[in-house]
Amino acid sequence: MRAVVRRNKQLVCDEIGELEPAAGQVLVRTLACGICGSDLHALHHMEHMVALTRRGGAPDSGFDPAADTVFGHEFCAEILDHGPGSSKALRAGTRVVSVPVTLTDGGVEALGFSNRLPGGFAERMLLSEALILAVPNGLATEAAALTEPFAVGLHAVAKARMDANSVALVVGCGPVGLAVIAALKAAGHGPVIAADFSPRRRAAAERLGADVVIDPAQESPHERWEGLGVPKTRAAQGMIRMMGGSFGQPVIFECVGSPGVVQALIEAAPAGAQIVVAGVCMETDRIEPSIAITKEIELTFVFGYAPEEFAATLHNIAEGVIDVSGLVTGKVGLGGVADAFTALGDPEAHVKILVDPAS
Repeated sequence: MRAVVRRNKQLVCDEIGELEPAAGQVLVRTLACGICGSDLHALHHMEHMVALTRRGGAPDSGFDPAADTVFGHEFCAEILDHGPGSSKALRAGTRVVSVPVTLTDGGVEALGFSNRLPGGFAERMLLSEALILAVPNGLATEAAALTEPFAVGLHAVAKARMDANSVALVVGCGPVGLAVIAALKAAGHGPVIAADFSPRRRAAAERLGADVVIDPAQESPHERWEGLGVPKTRAAQGMIRMMGGSFGQPVIFECVGSPGVVQALIEAAPAGAQIVVAGVCMETDRIEPSIAITKEIELTFVFGYAPEEFAATLHNIAEGVIDVSGLVTGKVGLGGVADAFTALGDPEAHVKILVDPAS
């Protein structure tokens, strides 16, 4: 079958071996698969990514970052066949999504970051029957394929100390920031400030419900805190409390992932703010802890999502709680994946590109 293979830090459209579902697995046909920012980074820096995750305590699955890998972990697929002993609760022809891991006799394979099993940039995949979810409500395939990236936003919001009066600032409105905005609004939070230099991304943030959308080149988003009821200094906050008043917890979601951003937010944030770091900076960064200590800033780092958060995200998209219409700005076949990686380097060119291996 055809697939796009990462080989020698290049993307090559090639033939790979056919797949046979084992016990507890289903063979699926990939219908659509999103290109993730982590895919873009992994193309040239996979070895560094893997080394960092292992230093962070991730188990060594035997994955060789220098060997052939088929990317793709944001997918919607159609069941073709079941492995032996399967319950067949979902019949062939059912469209499904899944957390991108497959259970095998040798352990857990992370789809898109595996040498043994292909991810969604292949015509077919093997999924675990226990982990697949049927696409409900006639939800469009391209919308269902956005379940995985939007689950990342739900997890980030779940880790935030939001209260009924919280004001949230989302810095960076790429796919992660947009997912955070969607999760905040789905949970009924607001006001939500969104900041990005890209007009296209700001427009997407507004469509997803951001209450205030700011171009940081024209205005600092931190100038809006006090107008939204959040005093910035400890002295002002203490005075409000002494007078029996209250204010919402300020929460900042860092969704850029570039060196220097966390430090800039520490300096600009209101005292007592929580900074939820959802952007993945792959370089050594530097902060000045004394400033964060003086302001009693809380740093929270988040990664991925839980299976129940994945399922909740699919429900929210299918029920229209999260409206993902207009976010898919391009579709390519396997032959167009390499060019799509280049196009995604320009935030004005695309928000999200989906791969359709059949086209």
